[in-house]
Amino acid sequence: MDIENKLGSIFSDVLMEIIATISGFSLNVLSEETDVDFEEMTGVMSLNGKKNGILFITAKETDMRQLCSYIIGVVQDEITKEDVEDSLCELVNMTAGSVKLRLSGSDYLFNLSSPFLLKGQSMNIKCKNKTRIISKTLGNGEISVKLKVVY
Repeated sequence: MDIENKLGSIFSDVLMEIIATISGFSLNVLSEETDVDFEEMTGVMSLNGKKNGILFITAKETDMRQLCSYIIGVVQDEITKEDVEDSLCELVNMTAGSVKLRLSGSDYLFNLSSPFLLKGQSMNIKCKNKTRIISKTLGNGEISVKLKVVY
């Protein structure tokens, strides 16, 4: 299998499967970009191995609050800021862990850092010219999240 060309699909497929399983939301790939701009909140995890990378899952806080409501089964009015932040970090953790399992036996073996959260607007990352960027927007008309892998 040519993992290099399928890496973006592996990450996005895993993320869509996890969201569907834990929340019931069915998402599709809405667009593929080459940018690394971010929304209001971004869950991050470092992927360290023979090929190092960073996983980003980013969303507007309102979309993440709605997704969190479905994940933990609590109405949005009762969800705290910490619940939303924890849900995004857990989404990053589950995605990276599932992709790690799918890629076992390939050159893309990696160890995972703890997930962490970046918040704020107008964030972006500047990458070297030879850096590979996978960037996809996933959504369903009700919510959207962005998946980014930089390696």
